[in-house]
Amino acid sequence: MFDTSALREELHTLKADVSRLFDTAGEGIRDTSRTHAEALADQIKAALNELGETLSEQEDEVAHFVSDRPITSLASAFALGVVVGFMLRRH
Repeated sequence: MFDTSALREELHTLKADVSRLFDTAGEGIRDTSRTHAEALADQIKAALNELGETLSEQEDEVAHFVSDRPITSLASAFALGVVVGFMLRRH
């Protein structure tokens, strides 16, 4: 009735063609994704470098503030600790 071997060969050929097509499309998608990921990584690195510089400057300002006003800084830290302690106890 049916020539299954011819049909099987056609299906095998079709499967190979589809597989090749997906491999080619997959490579393009991977290359595009890699390019976007590298660009995003560069942006994140730049943002982290900028954040590090800003935190370094702020650290210096806080150090000067604490050394200029040690009692006020100690009282502020104690008050903040009490507030955080109360908040954590309630939850």
